[in-house]
Amino acid sequence: MLSGYTPWSEESARRYRAKGYWENIGIAEMVKRTIGRYPEKVALVAGNQRITYRQLGETVERLACRLVEAGLRQHDRVVLQLPNIPEFVYAYLALTRIGAIPVMALRAHRETEVRHFIDASGAVAYVIQDVVNRFDYRPMAQTLLAECPSLKSVLVVGEPAEGQHSLSQMIEEELSPERISATLQRIHVDPADVATMLLSGGTTSLSKLIPRSHDDYILNARLCGQAAGFDENTVFMAILPLGHNYNLASPGILGVFYHGGTVVLASSGDADEVFELVERERVSVIASVVPLISNWLNSDAAEKYDLTSLKVVQNGGARLAPELRKRVLQRLKCFPQEVYGTAEGLINMTRIDDPERAVLESSGAPVCEDDELKVLDEFGEEVPDGMPGELATRGPYTIRSYFNAPEVNRTAFTADGFYLMGDIVRKEGRYVFAEGRKKDFINRGGEKISCEEIENLILQHPKVFQVSLVAMPDETFGEKACAFVRTKSGVPLAFDELIDFLRAKKIASFKLPERLEVVAAFPVSPVGKILKRELRETIAAKVAAESASLVD
Repeated sequence: MLSGYTPWSEESARRYRAKGYWENIGIAEMVKRTIGRYPEKVALVAGNQRITYRQLGETVERLACRLVEAGLRQHDRVVLQLPNIPEFVYAYLALTRIGAIPVMALRAHRETEVRHFIDASGAVAYVIQDVVNRFDYRPMAQTLLAECPSLKSVLVVGEPAEGQHSLSQMIEEELSPERISATLQRIHVDPADVATMLLSGGTTSLSKLIPRSHDDYILNARLCGQAAGFDENTVFMAILPLGHNYNLASPGILGVFYHGGTVVLASSGDADEVFELVERERVSVIASVVPLISNWLNSDAAEKYDLTSLKVVQNGGARLAPELRKRVLQRLKCFPQEVYGTAEGLINMTRIDDPERAVLESSGAPVCEDDELKVLDEFGEEVPDGMPGELATRGPYTIRSYFNAPEVNRTAFTADGFYLMGDIVRKEGRYVFAEGRKKDFINRGGEKISCEEIENLILQHPKVFQVSLVAMPDETFGEKACAFVRTKSGVPLAFDELIDFLRAKKIASFKLPERLEVVAAFPVSPVGKILKRELRETIAAKVAAESASLVD
């Protein structure tokens, strides 16, 4: 078992296996089982590529063999930062096939975040594409290779730089079945061991690492797929990053592969491109987020295409307003499925046969009967149904600790193993109604921005004396970041000047503030704490007034 990982107790593990939740197989083995059932069925569509389950399996085995020959071993951590391309799927499954552990970076992450993922996980390899949207990942990878002690190799889809290796060649190289078999037959993956490391929302600092076992992550994908009605006829469109828990296994591509459906990779979230792809591939399910759904509903694209195959539009990351859910039903004529949960485990989903109020207003109900939920007050006492409090959860696919983070674990988990989600909710029976966050973060269309992380960076600006980052309302993204700043001696600070400074810190662009308010003083409590609630109210009032003046 990987050091730094806390497994379930023996008693819990026995109970979950006895109930059939854990199937005692690895992720790659789960996909191989589906390959045996549907070898000639299309598993993956990307542009003009149509990849059958048999071809998927052969490519994964070939790459797994080459990764072992390149020196990767069980428990080796590998930061995986690829866009939505077939190579992501090959690399992810090949790593899990050999017991190596993919650490799921997102395309937007830059040097600061990736360095943290490498150092925190002890990663020995880093997988990238050469260039994506004009950003060249290879120089960044070279810097990390030189500066991160654990990192030994960089694998590149496309053209590698000097000292880097071609993942594309590894995928394409022809190998004999005997060579593959001889290399892989001796590798046994323990289903109870870590399969994947996801990233926390990073609400208090840089992201924590979330270790998911083969047992629990397969269950996650299977149950979410069942709640979404997945079967071998499902055609699932992936627009959002495959490295995110939502699109990877909630239900995501692993949910599709579990149930034998087809994954269609979309190149963008543009309404015309999405709906044209729905028509062409007869897509039945799309995983989306509030900004995309809002844009689709405000576009005339839906009338141009045949969308009769589309049965479900899923929403995750941030709550979809009831009015928008109604519009999905009426305009797109499909079910608006809310997917609410956490990369640490618990997933709640609405179902097509739920009562109307649950469909339109709730965040769904847990996907597993053995998901235990508590709503706690500020003293850790459980509150009655209908009362708001912090959501705590425990179950067969919710982690028992973060990876190698004992100090964080002491406050993130209760003594009896419940994970404290930091979300304020109300519970009505098994249905959850999400109301907001306990922790200090900004939810920009599902992307979580740690206020503390960005505040610490802004404070490094030579003109800044004091800063507070807060959420301001936005019609498209729900929330955006507004930086309130006191400068030293009242010197002027321009917005562009601040953004240029932060870009030089090499952070993801979605974390950049989108408004600057320079103030002479902050509202503070009697003990000197900045009253962020008042700042949020101030900026909300300004945004509302500006919107009203535009209408007038």
